[in-house]
Amino acid sequence: MGWGSLATFERQTVDVLGTPAVIATGSTGELMAHRRLIAGNWKMNGSLRDGPALAEAVAQGVAALGPRAPDVVLCPPATILAAVAAVLGQGPVALGGQDCHDEASGAHTGDIAAPMLAEIGCKYVIVGHSERRQEHNEGDARVRAKAKAAHGAGLIAIVCIGETLAERESGRTFEVVRNQLAGSLPLDAGVSNTVVAYEPVWAIGTGRNATAAQVGEVHALIRSELTRRASDAGNVRILYGGSVKAENARELLAVDHVDGALVGGASLEAEEFLAIVRAGLS
Repeated sequence: MGWGSLATFERQTVDVLGTPAVIATGSTGELMAHRRLIAGNWKMNGSLRDGPALAEAVAQGVAALGPRAPDVVLCPPATILAAVAAVLGQGPVALGGQDCHDEASGAHTGDIAAPMLAEIGCKYVIVGHSERRQEHNEGDARVRAKAKAAHGAGLIAIVCIGETLAERESGRTFEVVRNQLAGSLPLDAGVSNTVVAYEPVWAIGTGRNATAAQVGEVHALIRSELTRRASDAGNVRILYGGSVKAENARELLAVDHVDGALVGGASLEAEEFLAIVRAGLS
């Protein structure tokens, strides 16, 4: 299935009651509000010298926004998690890891376990990022196991999915996203322990970005697939990631079923990242 039109997609995803499945509802059938989440993925960037300073600047900026601020999480490299945790403390910005192993301990040189992240103060962890899937050959089953391990440690798993340029150009976007979502989410995935991040691989760090219409179609598909799992899963927050910057954040965050952003390079500059956070004000 190609991109198609959203109207066509909605007609094809009507549930047995005749209600468009793209609508997220709670257990009573009422529309649920999503508190936006802006997550900064620093990737392999940051040192003991500049990392805590960046985190402090972000935390101060978020605190100044007051109760209308979205949820914010920073995911620095593992080497400076403790230093950043000390800066963030119990403030308005949460700490996250960039990856975790699917086992709680063992002979896994170079890996970090979910309980270790929780112990250091993390509330979130990214799993299944396209760079992990490509550079470390992580498939859906491995991503699902990591998300399950994160849940077991009390962490919220940010589960990443997204198609490559070749998959998009061959009209397989919906197929790939649907299959990755089904294969990567544990059975217990719900609003309290899981966030889904849609990141088209061709738009990550390339300066390219999907149009608002394209983002809307894929997020509607994801919402539909989540809703089919259970009413609680239907209210899982869905982030968009892929060259999100201050200049396009407001437009992207205004798209239906976009509940926040997973930000890469733009999260390495405090003012740029805070501009994205401000775009998510409720």
